Amino acid sequence: MHIVLITGISGSGKSVALNVLEDAGYYCVDNLPPPLLPALVETVNHESKLAVAVDARSAESLVELPANVRKLKDDGHDVRVMFLTASTHSLVARFSETRRSHPLSHELRPGENPASRRTLIECIAEERERLSAIEQLGHVIDTSELSANKLRAWVRELAQIERAPLTLFFESFAFKVGVPLDADFVFDVRAVPNPYYDLTLRPLTGKDAPVIAFLEAQPSANEMLEDIRKFIEKWLPSFKTDNRSYLTVAVGCTGGQHRSVYMAERLGAYFSATERVVVRHREQS
Repeated sequence: MHIVLITGISGSGKSVALNVLEDAGYYCVDNLPPPLLPALVETVNHESKLAVAVDARSAESLVELPANVRKLKDDGHDVRVMFLTASTHSLVARFSETRRSHPLSHELRPGENPASRRTLIECIAEERERLSAIEQLGHVIDTSELSANKLRAWVRELAQIERAPLTLFFESFAFKVGVPLDADFVFDVRAVPNPYYDLTLRPLTGKDAPVIAFLEAQPSANEMLEDIRKFIEKWLPSFKTDNRSYLTVAVGCTGGQHRSVYMAERLGAYFSATERVVVRHREQS
């Protein structure tokens, strides 16, 4: 079994890392006490990939973690450990922004007065002390200056997860019905001559040869198609870098039958040579 163990300081991005692995098909468990790790592996042995997050709330049993990891490796499992950390300044800023309390702030030390809770900085310092023995157990990632997207990319690299290719959706629609809510880009092609006003073309759609011939004969249709294509080609790499899984390009005309359908079909055919493409027409059954 391929096992990724995520541990580290609260606020350093463990949830982000665990979500990346979950999206990649890992069976994920958060805040697992280390003594339960061997039993968990045995229970979910039908899974090929497992991700487990362990934090300082399991203080008394953290000392067992190195032995558990060695045992799993001896049993033939591929185990990788990620230790996420960040500067105290960064952690304080993150907890302030999210208005979350530190997990250790709810714990009381022996003999401690319930009215005298530890400060955030005191909680961070104690958590560092608890986790110091396991910090070098795996690969240490300092997320102080990392964006969430960068951390996701690093987690994928360390876990050797192949990033799923971006799916490019081209959707035709009718402005009279409304703009699709899931659209990332919306292009209005109503400036192109409308086949609707040709009574022989009216019952057809932008997928029919007579309508295609009509629009191909319009210089404005060709120019607009070229402009949209160039725009998408220019910015598509940026969306891939941004770790997007989907990008929806909506193309609209008045009734969603002729011009928008033609444009969506032509764009889909062009980009399908290099990208994963889906073409859909909202106003057509």
